[in-house]
Amino acid sequence: MNAKMQQSQSRTMRVQGNARMAGLRPQPVRAPRRACVPRAAAAVEAPAKVSQEVIDKCVNAIRFLAIDAVNKAKSGHPGLPMGAAPMAYVLFNETMQFNPKNPAWFNRDRFVLSAGHGSMLQYALMHLVGYESLQLDDLKQFRQWNSRTPGHPENFLTPGVEVTTGPLGQGICNAVGLAAAEAHLAARFNKPDAKVVDHYTYCILGDGCMMEGISNEACSLAGHWGLGKLIALYDDNRISIDGHTEISFTEDVAARFEALGWHVQHVQDGNTDFDGLRKAIANAKAVTDKPSLIKVSTLIGYGSPNKADTHDVHGAPLGPEETAATRENLKWPYGEFEVPQEVYDVMRSAVSKGATAEEGWKATLAAYKSKYPKEAEELEGLLSMKLPEGWEKALPTYTPEDKGLATRQYSQIMLNALAPVLPGLIGGSADLAPSNLTLMKMFGDFQKGSYAERNLRFGVREHGMGAIVNGIGRHDSGLIPYCATFYIFTDYMRAAMRMSALSEVGAIYVMTHDSIGLGEDGPTHQPVEHLASFRAMPNMLMVRPCGGNETAGAYKVAVANRNRPTTIALSRQGMPNLEGCSIEGVEKGAYVIHGGEGTPDVIIIGTGSELPLAIDAAKKLEADGTKVGCVALQSGWKGSSSGLCGMA
Repeated sequence: MNAKMQQSQSRTMRVQGNARMAGLRPQPVRAPRRACVPRAAAAVEAPAKVSQEVIDKCVNAIRFLAIDAVNKAKSGHPGLPMGAAPMAYVLFNETMQFNPKNPAWFNRDRFVLSAGHGSMLQYALMHLVGYESLQLDDLKQFRQWNSRTPGHPENFLTPGVEVTTGPLGQGICNAVGLAAAEAHLAARFNKPDAKVVDHYTYCILGDGCMMEGISNEACSLAGHWGLGKLIALYDDNRISIDGHTEISFTEDVAARFEALGWHVQHVQDGNTDFDGLRKAIANAKAVTDKPSLIKVSTLIGYGSPNKADTHDVHGAPLGPEETAATRENLKWPYGEFEVPQEVYDVMRSAVSKGATAEEGWKATLAAYKSKYPKEAEELEGLLSMKLPEGWEKALPTYTPEDKGLATRQYSQIMLNALAPVLPGLIGGSADLAPSNLTLMKMFGDFQKGSYAERNLRFGVREHGMGAIVNGIGRHDSGLIPYCATFYIFTDYMRAAMRMSALSEVGAIYVMTHDSIGLGEDGPTHQPVEHLASFRAMPNMLMVRPCGGNETAGAYKVAVANRNRPTTIALSRQGMPNLEGCSIEGVEKGAYVIHGGEGTPDVIIIGTGSELPLAIDAAKKLEADGTKVGCVALQSGWKGSSSGLCGMA
């Protein structure tokens, strides 16, 4: 028997043996397609005061809180929390640094549940470790209207949730953004004798996240950047809604991530091998020049005698009978939503540990301020989430006598005017910087070894770019992220832009080549329906400026809105600086730029490169005796009526 066959047989026997130990039906198990040998690291042991018996109780408490909440809601996904509970326990109770009593503490480790459908895993953990935002009654309101426990984690509803996840693959990309933000700020502010920015980003993702193309885009870039403080745990449970993943997903994920430049390990028994999980995380933290993927093979629905390792437990409640059988199987004598005190005693040690860690960081920051007052002032300014006083005065203004340029050129002027006065401004383009004109000339490229720079090179990865920018924005460290491509290619990244709006991320989307005036590329590059669609997107500011003053106004509005993303549509072709166009007008959303005396016979509305045409049309009509008002529309369309001619 060759080595690969031996490995396959060993894997099958091990997982089926674990299933028997839990009273489960043994299921056929595919051999792992690649087992990666971890780099040597010192053995990691469980905290001395916590016995394995109590650890098992903590893990089962996570499982049953998820089971009970999904049953009560009559909908949800219990399988992932049941299978991923051991790795999540090791993360939250033994690994991560955070303060449940202060979820906004800056130097906390970040956690992202990319497989957001398994949200009860995160809610159960947050309740057990002592987040005040999630009491037991909140868990009982899982998936109910206006609760703090929605079907997928939402950062704007639940303090302690870092990012909104749900569309698969978005979360791991957000995690790349969070890790990039940490690397950038650490490179800018840390000193050999004072690390004031020093935290990890952890992410749990599943097979669905791995299938989505967006995850490959962002993880490719993470490998290129060498984000050593990004650690992703892949819940390899081999089940999706349709059934076993072997019907559609058989690639060697570990080999793919090795090719992407990640450090890769495999914990073959994620159900009971706690020491294996601990050692893998320690190994990952020891690798500082690469992001780490830990493939953790688990049984979805672990503990359920009849539904484990099936798609039946993926997205539906266990139901009363199977829940009772699972309680018996896992020897859990407690009732619905009942948690033994010894579990709380262990898990809520996170409160004292977190408070101690935060106090230690505050002492480090105080020493840093005394030694490096200038750097400390800038860092604290960023962390305050407040914009520098008078920043908007850096925006230039124009007169009709000034030569007209394409608004993408004015955008470049604005970015470079703002770069020295906004220390949080950071961003770049999806391989179109020479066309989008988005480089900040005073800075170099954010790259492995030069994380302090502020120009991001995303490559041709529009969707991943948008989600990474969301992660940077959700780092809550005062960074103002922007990204750019051709306006037509918002089609590739629309899902990430919608998540910006939903998550209240103040990202700035710089979209050039906004009309048929883009050149010779033809209809594949000519946006038509895009302006209307983004105006219809809730919480998205859609601005299409005309000339230099309106472009300056677009940036003033975009930067000022830190809880709302802004899409700026910019032209390739030049246009005049019209009389009456102003920064203040853009701030109003819409304003009269021509006519307006008395009651007009007709109102013409225009934006961007069509605004000069609208004014020309108004003048022609006026020559024939028609009374015309012309409106420059930037944001907000309240509807239409007879007499309104929309050219937006």
